[in-house]
Amino acid sequence: MRLRNIPRAGGVLEESPFVIKSETSYKGKWAQEIFQNSNPIHIEIGMGKGQFLLTLARQNPDVNYIGIERYSSVLLRAVEKLTPDRKAQTSGIMSLSNLRFICMDAAGLDTVFAPQEISRIYLNFSDPWPKKRHAHRRLTSPEYFERYDHILKSGGQIEFKTDNKDLFNFSADTLEASDIWKTIAITRDLHRDTAMNTGNIMTEYEEKFSSMNHPIYKLIAKRQSDWPFCI
Repeated sequence: MRLRNIPRAGGVLEESPFVIKSETSYKGKWAQEIFQNSNPIHIEIGMGKGQFLLTLARQNPDVNYIGIERYSSVLLRAVEKLTPDRKAQTSGIMSLSNLRFICMDAAGLDTVFAPQEISRIYLNFSDPWPKKRHAHRRLTSPEYFERYDHILKSGGQIEFKTDNKDLFNFSADTLEASDIWKTIAITRDLHRDTAMNTGNIMTEYEEKFSSMNHPIYKLIAKRQSDWPFCI
């Protein structure tokens, strides 16, 4: 599906106090300089229109959230949910001081975040990149898990949701083959899994696919190096 370009997106994002510009200058200093606290930082990569992350930020004021989206026309929708007009900007900032956005490609994560700066990563309904030659672009490829390993804290986790069976199998197999990561929870029908669905926040895509009776797949992975080993 071709993404529709919205010419005004660039200007709106540039003016928004929620969108961080010159993001590489905050590497290792996000908590202190942007959020001005010592709370954990969670990021969502490929955040789309923002429903998931906005809900999390409202529910968890003691966690800092950063949404990463490469397309300005998509990120625009999330920004507009927070600032429907200029008069609403001040109240929006005060009510969600724990939320910021970055417009960037996730391939550059290590230029933006320092080692062990992030506590959790969310991957929701990522582009499946179905062609084999594009596998390295999938957000659950070995190449991307290596990037995540560099920025996650000890004990850090990744939560991944999708409706794409092939992408999910690829992701689960990637983790199974890894010496660094361990899958600690997995389901192939999230909305019928009482334990894993408890507290689940749906994205816009999740609502759409669920209404079409598509099963939602989810897994949670943790760095295996953080687990105790018996020798």
